[in-house]
Amino acid sequence: MAVDYTVIVLYLAGMLAMGWWGMRRARSKSEFLVAGRRLGPVMYSGTMAAIVLGGASTIGGVGLGYQYGLSGAWMVFTIGVGLLALSVFFSARIARLKVYTVSEMLDLRYGGRAGVISGVVMWAYTLMLAVTSTIAYATIFDVLFDMNRTVAIILGGAIVVAYSTLGGMWSITLTDMVQFVVKTIGVLLLLLPIAVVKAGGFGAMKAKLPTSYFDPLGIGGETIFTYVLIYTFGMLIGQDIWQRVFTARSDRTARLGGTVAGTYCLLYALAGAVIGTAAKVLYPTLGSPDDAFATIVKDELPVGVRGLVLAAALAAVMSTSSGALIACATVANNDIWSRLRGAIRRTDATRDEAHDEVRGNRAFILIMGVAVIGTAIALNNVVEALTVAYNLLVGGLLVPILGGLLWKRGTVQGALAAVIVGGLAVIGLMAGYGILANEPVYYGLLASLAAYVVVSLATKPTDEAVLTAWRARLAGKAPELVSEPVPAHQ
Repeated sequence: MAVDYTVIVLYLAGMLAMGWWGMRRARSKSEFLVAGRRLGPVMYSGTMAAIVLGGASTIGGVGLGYQYGLSGAWMVFTIGVGLLALSVFFSARIARLKVYTVSEMLDLRYGGRAGVISGVVMWAYTLMLAVTSTIAYATIFDVLFDMNRTVAIILGGAIVVAYSTLGGMWSITLTDMVQFVVKTIGVLLLLLPIAVVKAGGFGAMKAKLPTSYFDPLGIGGETIFTYVLIYTFGMLIGQDIWQRVFTARSDRTARLGGTVAGTYCLLYALAGAVIGTAAKVLYPTLGSPDDAFATIVKDELPVGVRGLVLAAALAAVMSTSSGALIACATVANNDIWSRLRGAIRRTDATRDEAHDEVRGNRAFILIMGVAVIGTAIALNNVVEALTVAYNLLVGGLLVPILGGLLWKRGTVQGALAAVIVGGLAVIGLMAGYGILANEPVYYGLLASLAAYVVVSLATKPTDEAVLTAWRARLAGKAPELVSEPVPAHQ
């Protein structure tokens, strides 16, 4: 394993070096949080694919393939569909807003007062997303070094917190590009063909497994529908995803680069399902489907290649973890802390003020990073934590966000009602039906929609001046501002 260990250590050292290099470029709030809004199509595509394809998509995707066969691709497939929908229909308008958070978009659209509550919901989502990614380090480091769970979480989390704190989005962008290349080589170009060959080829796989393993709908229609609600719609509204859209250099970059990344996700979904199906042939009695990835890597790959593929698993986890971490810190600072202080900043801030903004955001990443590591050590059930996060996100924020983009008659009162009613409904239904049940997100989303429509129609329409300013921002005609919270007294 010495060669494999060397590959892993070099990879981790490279991540820290990227963080140090990124620190030299992050000299303003825009550079630190959204890479100066200067990413071209290649870097944008790579980083977008890296953040949406995390440990759940890699280790979990292979596990679903092990359990259900080719239909196990649906979870990651719906992520790709969501990213394609975001890129084709919404990304250009989102990029033109020149904001930093989803809550700032809601304030622009509805005229203020929607940000703090939506910020709290988004913060809870990004925190849980970062926590679930951080927990995944324990699985990977256990395979690599037979390491204690707590030590593994601290080690993996500390590396991500270090490079994210140093250089912000620039560091994360650079590391994500490396991680994208490592994942492509490790999973698509190496593990996929080797797994199929070791299983005897597709003919042998079909002969040894039930026909349900090759049924595209074998996982079940209700499960697929739930994946669409949670992951496809979740891709449309998550702060971690929007913050990447904000890094695009132009409308064309956001649309084209996102389309390429979404298509890549569809290929990655199929690859994970095939690898899992091959693992079922090779190891038909594993204790847990999620052990399939680590087992086939550890037992079937040659020295050196094994290290690279395990580095690919680490890359998948780290890309999602770092993206969720900076999103969590951005929401905590911009949408909650700054609003509570009533702070207003402008783009004409002095150099010292700009430096203070970078220092403040860097401090929030460090604080949130420590919180994420501590929470990850305390929690055991990754699936439940991730389900809670996505249920709150979709049930509470999907309707007011898409409603604001698509329906002129939506009002701030309707948006607040949708967030509160949808969020409370999801929490109550999870308590009643169970966290992993499908009903909470179904009924929570319907309750949110009903509250949004009824309250919006029952209240005074949004002021025309607000809508005029909103349309100007959507068209990219307004001057670029560092959009900050609207004070409560306005």
